[in-house]
Amino acid sequence: MSWRSLFKFELSAIFSNQSILFTVFGGVLIYSFLYPLPYSQQLPREQKVAVVNLDNSQLSRQLERMVDATPQIKLVAHPASEDEAKTLLNNGHVEGLLVIPEHFARDLLLGKSPTLAYAGDAAYFLIYGSVVEGLATAGGTLGAKAKVTRMVTSGENIALASQQYSAIKLSMQPVFNPTMGYINYVVPAVFILILHQTLLIAVALLGGGQNEYYRAGKTGYWLQFSAWKVMVVRGCLFLLIYLPLVMYYFGFSYSYYQINRLAAISDLLAMTVPFLLAVIFLGMIIGQLIPRRELATVVVLMSSFPLVFSAGFIWPTSAIPAPINALAQLVPAAPAINGFLRLNQMGADFSQVGHYWLQLWVQAVIYGLLATFMLLRNQRKPKPSVVKL
Repeated sequence: MSWRSLFKFELSAIFSNQSILFTVFGGVLIYSFLYPLPYSQQLPREQKVAVVNLDNSQLSRQLERMVDATPQIKLVAHPASEDEAKTLLNNGHVEGLLVIPEHFARDLLLGKSPTLAYAGDAAYFLIYGSVVEGLATAGGTLGAKAKVTRMVTSGENIALASQQYSAIKLSMQPVFNPTMGYINYVVPAVFILILHQTLLIAVALLGGGQNEYYRAGKTGYWLQFSAWKVMVVRGCLFLLIYLPLVMYYFGFSYSYYQINRLAAISDLLAMTVPFLLAVIFLGMIIGQLIPRRELATVVVLMSSFPLVFSAGFIWPTSAIPAPINALAQLVPAAPAINGFLRLNQMGADFSQVGHYWLQLWVQAVIYGLLATFMLLRNQRKPKPSVVKL
């Protein structure tokens, strides 16, 4: 049979399978809007905080107003005791609490260091970080104001005192995340993972469905063509299907969410081709291993969370155990995420990500050979007999 016939059979198998179509087009499109939606404001603002003011002085009330004026915090409760404040926090009525100790104003004016107690719901890192940042900013500002007042009282020039109240001043300029927001931080990497997982599921669904069909005692076109021809045609078709989806993510989605795009199109294409081929051939391997198509979704989705935390963009690779890091490098998502982030978000030259590009090509070749071997082995298996009851 001709190549043309095989292309027709493969196209029909892909576009007549509703599960594959929904996974490929529905999954990619829906997730492009659904995943970043909760973080469209980049950073959480106006988090509800309770304050326990045990000092009840003019200075402590000024601190309350300063805390409420920060963009991260909104004071919503003034419980009379710490236990009452803890109850509000544990019941989810507030995201954080501030305890102003007794003699706060006296200690501050005497040059001592009163201790402000912060607490927050650490189940959500972004919310917890915003609460602590707002409380620390307000407390630090009030402390600086008190120190400047003491310096002026002792005879220092007010302009000089306002500049020298601290021995060290920090000037923090984010390099690769100018907005310091969640979208620029994690969405580019997650988009790569979404492409990886949906493509892996789609290819495995096709292979698993054909296995299920064959186990039922039926035959199909994939058994009548050479294994390497099936691999080549399937790889080319899924590559052509996913190239526009990759362009959609790197083009429209990045522009829509105002994500940095620093890489040249040629560099992105050079990294995209081996990435997609490696994922396609790995999906073919999974498809040859599973007896039923629905197992593809289960197997791939179970790997999503481990991949997110072992890819190196949320949790640093230096803090990941070496065996886990080594296993993660077997998955195309790991080198692809690191390569794309360095190219597109950090402005690296292609020569600086060449080892990730080479790793993807090695994976594509090895997984392609394994997929061909497994498909050939399954083709040579005797056809199962079906017993009708």
